Amino acid sequence: MSRIGKKLITIPKGVTVTLNDGLLKVKGPKGELSQQIPAAITTKIDGDQLTFVRPSDESKMRALHGLSRALANNMVVGVTEGYSKKLDLVGVGFKAEKKPKWIQFALGFSHPVAFVYPTDITIDVPAPTQVVISGIDKQLVGAVAAKIRSIRPPEPYKGKGVKYSDEKIIRKAGKTAGK
Repeated sequence: MSRIGKKLITIPKGVTVTLNDGLLKVKGPKGELSQQIPAAITTKIDGDQLTFVRPSDESKMRALHGLSRALANNMVVGVTEGYSKKLDLVGVGFKAEKKPKWIQFALGFSHPVAFVYPTDITIDVPAPTQVVISGIDKQLVGAVAAKIRSIRPPEPYKGKGVKYSDEKIIRKAGKTAGK
């Protein structure tokens, strides 16, 4: 049994959820999101409760059941609270500078790296070595954070690079002197 799929989603005040031909739309104070729900999964809106029911116990149906519920819950949380990820730039001279529609990174390359981000995302640079990515779409926030991290992922010897603020870098021992 899918434990995630069976959970009810409580729709908070100020959030409207509509369902038309399998397209679930969630509108709240921070914005509006929509997601196509698989046709096999039945979606019910009862007052301030949102439930998902699967037709059978097949493996694929169980997977779609939990997935549909998780996507809908992420949309409800996104339009009410939003999502954010923090990145840290670790290294001598590593810094970020916010421009009107893009961010310029100095990450130890011979050239500065310009990163143009989507308009649905808000990026703040509270300090030159910190970047905060926020938005209402959990998938998009995570994808943008991963794309920025992939410019210069942290290396295992000194830990230099772009890392998530809660990420632990497992360090390797360097070379030892010969005989």
